[in-house]
Order: sequence, then structure tokens, then C-alpha cells
Amino acid sequence: MCPKSPKEEEQLNKENLRLKSAVEELSILNDIATAVASTQSLDQITNLIVKKCVKHLKSEQGSIQLVDEKDFVNPFHTMIRVQDSQRDIQPMRFNQQISNLILSNKKPILINEFHHDEKIFLQNSAEIKIRSLLSVPMIIKGKMIGILSLFNKESESGFTETDQRLLSIIATQSANVIENSRLFEEEKKLMQIQQEIQVASEIQKNLLPKEIPSIEGYDIYAVNIPAREVGGDYYDFIKISETKTAIALGDVSGKGLPASMLMANLQATLRGQLLFCNCAKDCIKRANYMLYKSTDTSKFVTLFFGILDTENHTLTYCNAGHNEPVFLQRDKKNKLDKGGMLLSVFEQIEYEEEEILFSKGSTLVVFSDGITEAMNKSNEEFGEERLYNLIERRVALSSQQLAMEILSDVKNYSAGVPQFDDITLMIIKRNE
Repeated sequence: MCPKSPKEEEQLNKENLRLKSAVEELSILNDIATAVASTQSLDQITNLIVKKCVKHLKSEQGSIQLVDEKDFVNPFHTMIRVQDSQRDIQPMRFNQQISNLILSNKKPILINEFHHDEKIFLQNSAEIKIRSLLSVPMIIKGKMIGILSLFNKESESGFTETDQRLLSIIATQSANVIENSRLFEEEKKLMQIQQEIQVASEIQKNLLPKEIPSIEGYDIYAVNIPAREVGGDYYDFIKISETKTAIALGDVSGKGLPASMLMANLQATLRGQLLFCNCAKDCIKRANYMLYKSTDTSKFVTLFFGILDTENHTLTYCNAGHNEPVFLQRDKKNKLDKGGMLLSVFEQIEYEEEEILFSKGSTLVVFSDGITEAMNKSNEEFGEERLYNLIERRVALSSQQLAMEILSDVKNYSAGVPQFDDITLMIIKRNE
């Protein structure tokens, strides 16, 4: 075998180094891929990626910043920051200027000398010295989802073009993994929300009366149409005695399961107070106190509550911050506004009550704001005046017919605009 010339020896050494470097790169990529494949948690995935990069590219620290598309002011949020555990140094950070630069041009940044440009970095203390930085964009299908960064290469010469190429490959592969993990977690959250909505819907359905009471001389109807996202409308008929029935229609704040739980609390509280109270205002005062003690202060309830006396044909009511029901008699129309503050906001509140005569031909319409706040395509509300005028025009109808007329009018007014809030109606008429 002929001895190789110095030039051939040099070429062979270069090729060996290239192959060795390629094998090392493949080993690093395989190490990261194997580690990441064992978990689906976004936190764990990002932590593993940064740890492996810090280790294999021999850096002091590393970080991943993910883009938050909902935050227009500061779109980058550091998901994970890792440092060499053997080094007692504080976390290194750089300001939004660098992030925005990468976001705008979607190209890596490699800086090994900061003597003339240290102002662009935010340092936690004077001891922090950033010698070198390598930051690469994480891009998937042309969309940038984050930045992978390494700080302070162990070598005094800093990061190399080879480091940049390798980190860019890692960033590209990691972007796919991270995006898939994000989608997986979003799907899990969506499934949890759907399950919560289903549970809330069942709770709400079970809390509403199974049947409408039949009272001689009265025509009563009630209906609840839940929105797609379960809200907190509530109505109830509670028999107190053979001649007295409590009626309630309320709206609890919030959506989903928390609203349904508050609704259940409201129902239990009201029914419990009727064992001790014989007037509307005292029931509401005690209910407010109980709800205040057992409910988050950010939650509240609006409620119309009344006691219908079918022997004396009176309604004693208390309105706790709810939409004003309309009460029509032959010669006049009243809005029932006596009462006080909504429930569960303050511990001690005094409430008023009013007794009205439920004469023959009288009609009471209690409703939730899902009716009056229904929107049309011009973003205009259905409104109380439109509702009151409709009731006056159709007051001769039966309770059920009047309810169907109102619901139909609201539906036509909305003209395809989605229903965003529960719609609840209670109509009580005294027969002629």
C-alpha cells in the first residue's frame, strides 16, 4: 500500500472529523428524541429539551420562550429556564428587543462578544456576565412558536456555526413535538370543559321543578332554555301550605359548574329558610347572610322571590337586584322593584317587601336577562320596553301561549345570533 501524501492525510483527517461530528450530532438528536418520546407533558418536554441542549452544547444556561398569541404587548413567555447545576450563577435573561428581532426576521442570533452591546441584556446583578449567546427560532409550517436559547459556551471562543446549525435542527424537531404537546393539552382541557358542562347541565336540570304546580283559579307556566354554555338561571315553586306557594326566579353569576353549584346552594338555602320565615323579606335577608358566608365574594345572585297566597289572593314579594317583573291588572301596569341589593355581596342587608292584590285577570311575568339582553345582528338588545309592550299586547293569551309568543319574538329578533345566556320565564295569571 502506497503511503498517503500529506494532502491526502489532511483530507482524510477532515473527513474523519466530519463523520465524527455527524455521529455526535445524530447521537445528540437521538438522545433528545428518546427522552422527549417518553412524556406528553409540555413542561417536562421543554425542560428535557433545554437540559439536553445545555449538556451537549456545553453551555452554562438555556431557556425556551414560547409565543403567546393572545398577548400583544409581551408575546413571549419563558416556559422553562435551565442552568448547569454545578455552577452557582443567577439566571440570565435578555430583554424583549432580542425576542422581537428574532420574531421579525425568524433567523438565529449568534453573539460571542458583548463588550459594545451589553445594554440589550437585563442582568439581575453585577456578577452576571453574559459572554456568548445563541438563540434560534422554533418554527413549524412557517409559524414561529418560540425561541430556544443557550448562554455562555464553555469554550472561550464561544458558540460556532456548527453549534448554530445543530441547535437549529433541534429547534425544528422540538417545535413539532411542543406543538403536538400543546394541541394534546388543549384537547384535554376541551374535554374537561365539555365534561364540566355536561355535569353542570345535569345539575341545573335536576334543580328545576319536575312539574309546574296546579293551583285552582290560577294559570301557571314556566320555561328554561339553557344557553350552549351552561349559565345559572334558576326558578322554583315551593309549597309552603295548602294556600301558600313560594315562587323564585334568579340568576347566579358565572358559567358552567361553579354557577350550577351556586345555584344548588341558592335552592337549598331558600328552601331551608322557608322552614323558619313566613315573610318574603326575612327569607331573603337570611338567605343573603347564608350565601355570603358560604360563597366566594366574587359571586353573586339576583333573585325575585315571592309568596303567593291563593286564599287571600295576594303576592308578597322581595326583589333582590333582579330584572323588574311586570304585573298587569285590568287598569294598570306595575314593575315590581321593591326589595334591595343582590345577594351574597354584603353580609347584612335590610330588604323591603311589598304586598300586591292578585285580582282576577291579573298577570305576573318574571324573566331573566337572557330575554332582555338577547342581541340582534346589529348588536342591539331586545330590551325591557320591547318585552313590556309585547306582554301588554298579548296579555289575553294563556300563560303558556304568552310564554311561547315571547320566546318566538326573541328568536325572530336575534335572527340567528347565538344565544349566550339562559332564558327563563315564569308567568302566573289569575283566571277571570
